Parts: sequence; structure tokens; C-alpha cells
Amino acid sequence: MATIIVLGAGLGGMAAAYEIRAAIGKNHAITVVGESPHFNFTPSNPWVAVGWRKPADIRIEAAPSLGKHAIDFVDTAAEAVVPSQNQVRLVGGRVLDYDYLVIATGPRLAFDEVPGLGPSAGFTQSVCTGPHAQGAWQAYEAFLANPGPIVIGAVQGASCFGPAYEFALIIDADLRKRKLRDRVPMTYVTSEPYIGHMGLGGVGDSKSLLESELRQRHIKWIANARVTAVESGTIKVDEVDTKGNTSQSHELPFAYSMLLPAFTGVDAVRGIEGLTNPRGFILIDEHQRNPNFRNIYAAGVCVAIPPVEATPVPTGAPKTGFMIESMVTAIAHNLRDDLAGRVGKARATWNAVCLADMGDTGAAFVALPQIPPRNVTWARVGKWVHLAKVAFEKYYLRKMRTGNTDPVYEKYVLKALGIERLKSDPPAT
Repeated sequence: MATIIVLGAGLGGMAAAYEIRAAIGKNHAITVVGESPHFNFTPSNPWVAVGWRKPADIRIEAAPSLGKHAIDFVDTAAEAVVPSQNQVRLVGGRVLDYDYLVIATGPRLAFDEVPGLGPSAGFTQSVCTGPHAQGAWQAYEAFLANPGPIVIGAVQGASCFGPAYEFALIIDADLRKRKLRDRVPMTYVTSEPYIGHMGLGGVGDSKSLLESELRQRHIKWIANARVTAVESGTIKVDEVDTKGNTSQSHELPFAYSMLLPAFTGVDAVRGIEGLTNPRGFILIDEHQRNPNFRNIYAAGVCVAIPPVEATPVPTGAPKTGFMIESMVTAIAHNLRDDLAGRVGKARATWNAVCLADMGDTGAAFVALPQIPPRNVTWARVGKWVHLAKVAFEKYYLRKMRTGNTDPVYEKYVLKALGIERLKSDPPAT
């Protein structure tokens, strides 16, 4: 009997545990290690931050749901991974041994890389975690009593731009509903070389689409932006040219701000030679397996993916929800083959399917695959996207409660759209 540890209980970790259990059966032990008792549906955090959802609406108790599938759950953070000994050491001293380790921790949020950034030691809000979103709502409630300028965006090194666009457009919609929008100047600040780049070199006509949406809502923007510091009520931004030289410096006043940080790998894995890159992200091959520690797999934001292209201000490549699910499926297939004595060869498609809410409408982006060159790339705007995202939230929470990792919706509807989780081998010539 093999012992498999899944490190992380978010979008990647929970899905990985369920898919691995379905693939390998009940003859092997699976344990999920998470930092809290809850699975939180991260894509809905922007709604929590404006009071459209309560934290309890988008989370479930992890242990009971996993337990239905004979998966153990430990709600204690990992302190260190020790690949040379096949161990995970937890905060408090407990040690877990493993035969296989699946790392799906998500990122460390590098607020410390910009002075004054972040909700704990700084002056800006975040929607990256459930507690951050709840704190952002409390700050927003106070802001509503005394409105002023808002600055939203993503700093240098950020790789997840979708939530920043979402939050800017959701707040715009919320302020319009409250009849307060005319009292709130808004500025969008981003390290992207242009609006709609999204760390992907654009998706379809995303540049024109998102510029139009910001323009219609009277949201000014600064692209190619490097945030140098945040002080109480002021954000300092250097706008750079195509060569990365400062062309203009700005001091933006704000009464409320949400800026997404850069990511690194989590402390439990950073600095392990052969496991991570210098930023602490897990090195993987095309089968989601670490090339040096062959019994370690990784999925999600924690994996090392190089930027799509060099940009004047550093940007990273995002790891979107469906891309993560494709990684998870490849891991489950490869683990099954490893345990059967075969060589696992499954490869994730890394297709990107993104539904971005805009409060009363939304934008959908499809990139097949996520990293160019692509077979399919398009972007669309419409109220149907907002409704689809609401439906997807309900669907995914139910999926995590039941552990049904391959429902009819994904098996047939996405396949009909040409969206697959695993790559097919090229036809023989």
C-alpha cells in the first residue's frame, strides 16, 4: 500500500485528492494537508470583498467531504518538505511520511517586495484569500461612509491579473448601484505592457475589449507601471517605456486600494535544491513530475512556468482554473500508472478558460493552449458570462462537496467545445 500526501486544500489540492482516489482505488492511503478546516472557492473572493457574498457562502468543511472518499485531512500548515527523507514536517512538530507527494499549495503572497503593500503590514487590500477578502469588505464598508479615490491593479511580478480587472469592474458596478460612483475617481494600475495582456500576450481581442470596458466606466489606467511604495493615502508609481526606463512618475491619492502582489513559492519548499527555482516554484517536466525527485508531482500556482514573453515591467504567466484541473488529471493518470509499474506519460493540455465577472456583465476568455502559439483564442463580453460565473460557483462547490471530479458537464459539454484536459499523442505518419 502506498501513502500519498497532497499538500494544499485549495482548487488544485482538493481536486487532486478526489481524482487520485478515483484513479487508484481504495487500496492506497491519501492524506490532504491544509492550513485551515475549509475549502474556499477563491474565484468568488471579489464578491465577498464588496459584500455580495458572505464568507460562509463560498466555503465548505474539507474533512467531511474528503472523508466520504476515505481521504484523511490534516488542518495544520506544512513547515518544511524534506524530499531526501520523503517527509513533510508540519507546524508543531508532527512528521508525515510519504511514498508520493503532490504539491498544490498555491503561492506565497509577496507583499513584502513593495514597501507598504498588503493588508497586514501595509495600506492596501487583497482578494487573494478568504480572510483577505473578508478584510477587504470591512475596509470597503468604512470607505462607503466617506468615499474618495480608488486605485486597483497588480504590481510588478504579478501573474494573476483577472481578479484585479474583475474587482475594478465589480466595484464600479456596486458604486453605481449605491449612487456613489460620481464621488469616486478610479485608476487601474498594472505591470502589464498594455491593458488586456493578462500575462498571456493577450487573448483574442482582449486589449480592445478591456480598454473599452474601462473607458465606458470612466476608469483611468496606467500600464507598464512599477509600484515603488505605498504610503497612507498615496501610491507611488513609475510608468516605464518599452525599454524599462522611467518615463513618468505618479503619486496617486487613494481612500481605498486593492493591489495584487507578486507570488513566490511557499516557505515550506523554498530553497530546496532540485525541487524549486530561485522564486520557490516547483520544477516539473511535461508529466507534472519533478525531474529530480521522481515521486513528487505539482499542480497549480505553485509550479514553475516561465513568462510568456519578456515585458518592460516583469509579469508572470497565470495558472487558471481549468489549466489547474488539467494538471491534476495528468497527475492522477501518472500516479495510477506509477503504482501499476508502468511509466506515466499523461500530459496536461494547459488550456485556459476564464470567466471574469464585471458586476452586471462579464468577459469570457478561451486560450487553447494557454501558452502561445495557440489553436484557439477568443474573448467575448455579455451578461451571459456573469450568469455563467454564478452558475459555475454553485456547480464547483457542489463538486467539492461530493467529490465527483468528472461530471457530465465537463465530460461532454467541454469536449463538444474542443476543450480537453489531456493532450493526445500526435497521429502516426
